Amino acid sequence: MNEIKILWVDDEIDLLKPHILFLEKKQYAVDTCKSGTEAIEAVDDKNYDIVFLDENMPGISGLEALSEIKTKKPNLPVVMITKSEEEYIMEEAIGSKIADYLIKPVNPHQILLSLKKNLDHSRLISEKTTSSYQQEFRKIAMDLAMVNTYDEWADLYQKLIYWEIALEEIEDAGMMEILESQKTEANSQFGKFIEKNYKDWFDSDEPPTMSHTLFKDLILPEVKKEGPVLLVVIDNLRFDQWRVLEKTVGTYYRKTKEAPYYSILPTATQYARNAIFSGLMPSEMERLYPELWKNDTDEGGKNLNEEAFLRNQIRRLGLDLKWEYHKISSLKSGRHLASNFASQQNNDLTVLVYNFVDMLSHSKTEMEVVKELASNDKAYRSLTLSWFKNSPLLEIIQQAQRLGFRLLITTDHGTINVKNPSKVVGDRDTSLNLRYKTGRSLTFEEKEVYAVKRPKDIYLPTINVSSSYIFARNEFFFAYPNNYNHYVSYYKNTYQHGGISLEEMIIPFAVLEPR
Repeated sequence: MNEIKILWVDDEIDLLKPHILFLEKKQYAVDTCKSGTEAIEAVDDKNYDIVFLDENMPGISGLEALSEIKTKKPNLPVVMITKSEEEYIMEEAIGSKIADYLIKPVNPHQILLSLKKNLDHSRLISEKTTSSYQQEFRKIAMDLAMVNTYDEWADLYQKLIYWEIALEEIEDAGMMEILESQKTEANSQFGKFIEKNYKDWFDSDEPPTMSHTLFKDLILPEVKKEGPVLLVVIDNLRFDQWRVLEKTVGTYYRKTKEAPYYSILPTATQYARNAIFSGLMPSEMERLYPELWKNDTDEGGKNLNEEAFLRNQIRRLGLDLKWEYHKISSLKSGRHLASNFASQQNNDLTVLVYNFVDMLSHSKTEMEVVKELASNDKAYRSLTLSWFKNSPLLEIIQQAQRLGFRLLITTDHGTINVKNPSKVVGDRDTSLNLRYKTGRSLTFEEKEVYAVKRPKDIYLPTINVSSSYIFARNEFFFAYPNNYNHYVSYYKNTYQHGGISLEEMIIPFAVLEPR
């Protein structure tokens, strides 16, 4: 290990000789000086790992020296040491981004603890995280063999997300590889669970909350409470992406409830999001509202009637609400709503569909630069967070907080990074999605899909009498035999949706109160 270099600044430095000897015995190299001016010159001349800085010195004060040091070397950790416990000094020091704050008299062990905290922090966190995951790995492996309910799968998936985000912080490639293998195994088992149980959920007395019951089960109880509600549906938002956005949202809102729910199949916008707003399964939408529903092979946009579907659901539920619906698909429309959001404060319910993550996933398919920027799940999360922090959506959430809105955040389905092609053959009317297909005479690899020969069993419409559906499992995506290699090369390592995976089906719903 390289020798750690410390600069200790105190006008009574001679009295601290025992402390300095203690640190030198611990193999730290300590330089000393007696004034803020000397400290600034020393930092100019030499590279230190950390500075201990007395606040109360003759000449320029410790706070003034701190400001100068931070201007020259903003990433250099500075520990402020002072006799004073006055609040304004602490606030000044903390506002100047000190690494730590110690009150005199300090003992050598306090200094050592501060060094460990600031210089060994990453290593200690890494060791603790790795050790904890190694213990948890065995528990997750046992859970995978036992998990057998939709609630248990939601819990297990959130555990995997927790460790994925924790391990990415320490950048341990070996541990990440082990976790990825666990995720792959989990998705394989989850696919079998869905194939065995999904059809029965529609006749169950206790089904999970799904797309078509989300409004009645989770949104409606919040709307019935006092005060305005802002419902934000961010398209394609996976649970791991919500986890990284949550911290930013938490600056303005306190989370009071989180309820994972299940997207219906196909995990595609025209099915899942229309089901949210209509409160109906796709075959019911087609039967009751043929003028609003569009099948895969129909011309035109498939999600143009969400507002009408929601109006009909509100009417069916007998609700007397003042509500508005907004769909944001561009920066311009987002800014327009942000600048006029105060007009929503008299609504009982404001519904906001925000299309960005969907555009991001499609851009990853179509644009090489986005493929580079979102090459894996970690980068995909980072790109989503960067967008959110600079988006009109964050401005809207800030305004909603000031106006006292309760905030509901959810999505329609997630996405998965597809890696393995699965050959499929269909007729000219077969749907085009890469993670599900519907059509006649489909030929496919049975082990790689969940096949539904009678769509009405899972409340899906049939385009033709002999139509069936197939859903890709795990990380597979459908590819036709003709022009196979080009097709596979183009779509491999892109984010797709429509099939069966933890990432696509188990998705977030959160209730937040303004801070």
